[in-house]
Amino acid sequence: MKSSMETQEMKIQGTAATPDKTRETSPKARDAGPLKLAIVGNPNVGKSVIFNNLTGLYATVSNYPGTTVEISRGNARVGGVDFEVIDTPGAYSLLPITEEERVTRRVLLDEGVDVVVHVIDAKNVIRMLPFALQLIEAGLPVILVVNMADEAEHLGIRVDVELLEERLGIPVVLTASTTGRGMEALRRRITEFISNRGESGSELGKAGAGAVESGAELRPVYSYSDRTEKAIAAVEALLEADYPVSRRAAAIMLLNGEAEIEALVSQRERHAGEVLERVEAIAREIEGDMPFAYSLAMERQAAAAALVKGVLTRDTRPRPASAGLSGFLSRLTMNPLTGIPILILVLYFGLYRFVGGFGAGTVVDFLETAVFERWVNPFVDNLARAFIPYEAVRSLLAGDYGVITLGLRYAVAIVLPIVGSFFLVFSIIEDSGYLPRLAMLVDRVFKVIGLTGRSVIPITLGFGCGTMATLVTRTLETRRERIIATLLLALAIPCSAQLGVIMGLLAARPGTLLVWVIFVGAAFVVTGRLAAVLLPGESPSFYMELPPLRLPSVANVVSKTLARMKWYFLEIVPIFILASVLIWFGKLTGLFEVAIRLIEPLVVAMGLPPETTVAFLFGFFRRDYGAAGLYDLAKAGALSGRQLVVASIALTLFIPCIAQFSVMIKERGIAVATLIAAFAFSAAFTVGYVANLILGSLGVIM
Repeated sequence: MKSSMETQEMKIQGTAATPDKTRETSPKARDAGPLKLAIVGNPNVGKSVIFNNLTGLYATVSNYPGTTVEISRGNARVGGVDFEVIDTPGAYSLLPITEEERVTRRVLLDEGVDVVVHVIDAKNVIRMLPFALQLIEAGLPVILVVNMADEAEHLGIRVDVELLEERLGIPVVLTASTTGRGMEALRRRITEFISNRGESGSELGKAGAGAVESGAELRPVYSYSDRTEKAIAAVEALLEADYPVSRRAAAIMLLNGEAEIEALVSQRERHAGEVLERVEAIAREIEGDMPFAYSLAMERQAAAAALVKGVLTRDTRPRPASAGLSGFLSRLTMNPLTGIPILILVLYFGLYRFVGGFGAGTVVDFLETAVFERWVNPFVDNLARAFIPYEAVRSLLAGDYGVITLGLRYAVAIVLPIVGSFFLVFSIIEDSGYLPRLAMLVDRVFKVIGLTGRSVIPITLGFGCGTMATLVTRTLETRRERIIATLLLALAIPCSAQLGVIMGLLAARPGTLLVWVIFVGAAFVVTGRLAAVLLPGESPSFYMELPPLRLPSVANVVSKTLARMKWYFLEIVPIFILASVLIWFGKLTGLFEVAIRLIEPLVVAMGLPPETTVAFLFGFFRRDYGAAGLYDLAKAGALSGRQLVVASIALTLFIPCIAQFSVMIKERGIAVATLIAAFAFSAAFTVGYVANLILGSLGVIM
């Protein structure tokens, strides 16, 4: 009996599409704006670098309609043609498992994409090619980009892109996007691709979207087993309407029970009920010992392996020292004996020294003292007194709680340098390939608290912004894991601004910083363990793409940092201003004083002066506000060393800010979000009280 790979090798064919020529498929016939180009691929293959290379820094990031998944959009001009470029979330298949994959498929099928640039890793062509085969099978206008060619060559791997292009029947480009290699070739192939479409509606390069039209005949690059092909053909024969993918791809999705395609069938087919019943019967007939989707994936993987025979060659000569060094360092970062000390060094130099010392210290001191206290605030106060006769209106802009003197000062002078320095460090870590290795390192530890190594991504992002990190929890596999991660983000993960201010306050007294780490860390572990025990559900499996370790690209780091800073200004600064208005309204109406009187006994019980209550109330509007309020109190000498560390512990564990709480409601529901907030409120004052009690009874003076 022939092996599966041998069978697939025999069935490799050419690709062609002969659509119904009565319909015009040329993009030039469209009147509405620029063409659309979507960049797709697995995570960590360099999609964002190619996106930035095509569009520059002028991109917008927003949630895809009806989801909390963010996508980037930018504009590019390639060969005299204007494009809207869409950077889709990482995906492995057109049969989605995660919300990110679902959004990627929606972009491809719903947005009328003119070019699909599919990016794969040159070191993992066989493993990533099945997704390309799916895209071709769907009749989408695909250009394959074999990226990271430089890294593959360091490992002795060579890719014959001409042979691969011949076998797949679509344009194939070899690139190393971080160095710019191959990017001009990609632009040229995009231009040729669009030009070929414009010349003939029946050809999209060598294959294309014409295959999705009524009457189209798609001859695929490969075929499945006879049993599977018969099932696909039987479902294809039932379909009469037009779909955003080829009928072959629609048939495969229906056999896999895809709800979105079933909904399209219900809308478009004249006898939808009968069609879906027949599809279900065919699916039952071919269901064997393993799920149909799994057997189909195995056949497609075997086809990919057959297709690249002769395309991939490996140089047997000794590899460059740099390649061996990269592998050696990679192993060091994932081995607990060496990985934990490396992590401590990264945290010490990245967060403690750079974010806490330079960002929250040097830069904040300069902006706070030399700029705002010396120039901006006095100027605004004098201007308000001179031109605004009404105290109520004047206090909205100037004074202790003014939009400019408080809101803008906190946002620009205190929070911005801290967030900026964190984003810079995070971009370096991200671009180096260290983050996935950190996930592998902490996977075993995270399993104790009901999470997997994949959770290190939202948890780490939480040190930048808890709101953004809560959105990213949607990528986690199970509802149980998403709830636990959301709880820990709300409770024990300080955002970059809060963390930076706290580190800046405690850095002068290393003992206080150690106490803060112990209590907050204990709250993180104990809460996570309790949640893992009490919440029902199984622990998810864990897998993650491991890109090579590399020296970060300065251009990539700068572009990512600037993009995130832009996001900060557009999304967060308005919230600071809104919080200032709410505080002003609370002061004006007396609601602020009512809230202070309610919280004050809890604050005093922790051994803190009553005026610290204001910092906690600020923390409800923005965590960074609370930390900045604590900064003002410490600067005025209102807190002793012990009081400062107790206040820092309680403020870190305090309820999440309004923005994060609203996202929690959207993601987890109002009941779960309210329970998490109530737990955080109780835990903050309980742990703060216990910390003060322990430090007092031990006679600790800081």
